[in-house]
Amino acid sequence: MDFGYDARTEELRERLLAFMTEHVHPAEAVFDEQVAAPGADPWGRPPVLEELKAEARRRGLWNLFLPGAEGAGLTNLQYAPLAEIAGRSPHLAPEALNCAAPDTGNMELLHDFGTPEQRERWLRPLLDGTIRSAFCMTEPDVASSDATNITTSIVRDGDDYVINGRKWWSSGAMAPTCEILVVMGRTDPDAPRHRRQSMILVPRDTPGVDIRRGMHVFGYTDGPHGGHAEVVFEDVRVPATNLVGNAGDGFAIAQARLGPGRIHHCMRLIGMAERGLELMCRRVLAREAFGGPLAEQGVIQEWIAESRVRIEQLRLLVLKTAWLMDTVGNRGAHREIQSIKIATPSTVEWILDKAIQAHGAGGLSQDFVLASLWTHARTLRLADGPDEVHRRSLAHRELKPYRDADQ
Repeated sequence: MDFGYDARTEELRERLLAFMTEHVHPAEAVFDEQVAAPGADPWGRPPVLEELKAEARRRGLWNLFLPGAEGAGLTNLQYAPLAEIAGRSPHLAPEALNCAAPDTGNMELLHDFGTPEQRERWLRPLLDGTIRSAFCMTEPDVASSDATNITTSIVRDGDDYVINGRKWWSSGAMAPTCEILVVMGRTDPDAPRHRRQSMILVPRDTPGVDIRRGMHVFGYTDGPHGGHAEVVFEDVRVPATNLVGNAGDGFAIAQARLGPGRIHHCMRLIGMAERGLELMCRRVLAREAFGGPLAEQGVIQEWIAESRVRIEQLRLLVLKTAWLMDTVGNRGAHREIQSIKIATPSTVEWILDKAIQAHGAGGLSQDFVLASLWTHARTLRLADGPDEVHRRSLAHRELKPYRDADQ
């Protein structure tokens, strides 16, 4: 594995860094003002976000996550440092680049498993950034970390499927421009555990789709980014041609979708950690207590040193994972994908916690980005599977050769 950036990556890094400096970071305060303005739709899209999207597209910083001709044609290893840069402003930059979840995962799903008709109808406008999408998997009444528990029913009725069930934390569903829901449900309750589920495309305006409410995350609505909705499906009827792949493929498609999503989150988390460390260093050099700069306090120096070590460890593991995904495929990188999903959110949460502590009560406030970054990192210890599930699966993987040898 070569640790240097190739010419294409370096050129895109320079272009993206300039975009962040000239447009994204100055827009953060504007974004907050527009969201908080009297009468503003909490689930709406602030004008500044649309302006950023137009500028990113003009600069050729668009769909960087997607390989092949339909995206930027980058490998995971090439995309990693770009996603890290975007992660420094996770509420603005990813969407400005059309690289925000859940659209990225849904675009990959349609790209890899969709029919030509499905790709033309839904993938094309998603790639163009003219619509948004939602991913409806998690349910309130079952432990959805085990996806085989999903109970939403998808029943064949002639040339249609009829969907009944209740979802929540359906990311993206609150966006006014959300037009398509990717729904996971049970098509055959009597099939083997991993063949009971299917994925189906449900236009948001289909009769029987009820977007009940937006879920709050530690008090944040996360509205302008599509939010997380509770959605009820009551006798929702869609054509059988809306099925993604074949009946029973849902669990496998979900795993294929979530793997790249997990590494994208971890790439961006490293950028969040870098920003947290930068803010901590600036703060402790500028503030004095007990007769000198906070930076002279031994405990704070320990936080700074430990933060740097942990960031470098995470980056190396994420880059190795990206390289393996490029060279041996997602399945061959499964151990590493689980490892980064376990290590990165919790470690970045720790770093941001120390940055908040160094800012005192200000670190908790809206005057600094740290509280929002911490919330984002803490959320990712649950999104795409909780820590404990990944630890369990990774431990089983490590134990397997020893168990096999004893038999």
